[in-house]
Amino acid sequence: MPTPATTDIALVGAGIMSATLGAILRRLEPDATITVIERSGAAAGESSGPWNNAGTGHAGLCELFYTPQKPDGSIDIAKAVRVNEQFQVTRQFWAYAVQDGLLGQPRDFVNPIPHVSFVHGVDGVDYLRRRHHALADHPLFGGAEFITDFAEFAARLPLMAAGRNPDLPVALDWAPDGTDVDFGALTRQLIGYGVRHGTTVLFDHEVRTLSREPGGGWTLDLRNRRTGQRRRLNAKFVFLGAGGGTLGLLQKSGIGEARGFGGFPIGGRFLRCGDPEVTSRHRAKVYGAPAPGAPSTTAPHLDARVVDGASWLLFGPFAGWSPKFLKHGRAMDLPRSVRLDNVMSMLGAGMGERELVGYLIGQLRRTHSARVDELREFIPDALDRDWSAIRAGQRVQVIRNGRLEFETTIVSATDGSMAGLLGASPGASTAVPAMLEVLARCFPGRLADWMPTLREMVPSLGIRLSDEPALFAQVWEWGNRQLQLS
Repeated sequence: MPTPATTDIALVGAGIMSATLGAILRRLEPDATITVIERSGAAAGESSGPWNNAGTGHAGLCELFYTPQKPDGSIDIAKAVRVNEQFQVTRQFWAYAVQDGLLGQPRDFVNPIPHVSFVHGVDGVDYLRRRHHALADHPLFGGAEFITDFAEFAARLPLMAAGRNPDLPVALDWAPDGTDVDFGALTRQLIGYGVRHGTTVLFDHEVRTLSREPGGGWTLDLRNRRTGQRRRLNAKFVFLGAGGGTLGLLQKSGIGEARGFGGFPIGGRFLRCGDPEVTSRHRAKVYGAPAPGAPSTTAPHLDARVVDGASWLLFGPFAGWSPKFLKHGRAMDLPRSVRLDNVMSMLGAGMGERELVGYLIGQLRRTHSARVDELREFIPDALDRDWSAIRAGQRVQVIRNGRLEFETTIVSATDGSMAGLLGASPGASTAVPAMLEVLARCFPGRLADWMPTLREMVPSLGIRLSDEPALFAQVWEWGNRQLQLS
């Protein structure tokens, strides 16, 4: 095998996480050598691709599963606030990236669109009213409207109102300042910026093994998936942003911090419509409540999307299942992930999630007509022929301590030479705070030198905007102006 090539930073996976970290590091360390390794032939081929996710800029504005009801009937808004704070960090970085030329035209990757919570029935309306009141006075959630008048409902969401009984109670919590994001286009732009400034990208290459170097850093054994050619790469720092492939790579690395982690793959499908007569009648992202026993990430939503300049509607997700950890992965991904250190945890999760397993089995049995029937809760007049099924990205939920977790988790080596990102929710919308956490964990000695540039990227860095409404107003307006979201 030839002598290993060398790089300062190896980023495994060409999705939104690696693209974000690579762009940040390129600004912080313009002379560093950075190499991106991607097993497919293009960037954003897995979960970051526009048809592998719903494109929601998750800010906690409409997702009901972020605001659960407590036993006393009050509404817990802590998670919605936390997710919104994280999204504000991401949004500021995008504004900086547009302002400083890392990104091109904002409309190529982000569009303004209302985020709306939708309920029906007396109990649902009562819950949504209490949720609205719980958030109404919070600085990050101002401007939302609570709507129960059916005529107003029909004026704003005509596609959802047509064919609906106006005598049945419905309610909307309407947040006008949401976004639709093409994370695939965003990923490609960020990686393109890196390439223009010296980053190397190895497409069609996969990491076969990772081994520590005695003097520090890692040696990655790579294989070209088209030619079969092998090569080695020495890296001082490795980030594993390979989506569902991260768990297996962490296990191959042998770092103790990855011991005990398992993963459970959950696939997804959406219904998609591109008929202009249908899409022109719906301009919002509308979220309902998850079905009983279903994971929070499966809450039904009807999304207006803009992909490659065209308008679409997307409804789902409908859960599916495959043992693959990636959409284009291998059937042995799940069995190969079972190790002595995680087998008991995975068995414990399996025993504790029997309701989830039953839900998945029910989802797998659904026909196209049954899925359209579910869509009719949102669009009563939906026609089977207007909608086609598409397969979404594969998500791997984290299993730890015998429990299934639905958060994003960062695993890092004690010496800071490696970090990996596991989990799925809220995912891409929190890419920037997640990657800033990677920097804090893995480069603590460099943070002081980097801080002036980091504060240019994220003016509110280290500050809770919830506690500083004047600063929030300032960075919000700046973001609107740069991203053309006014």
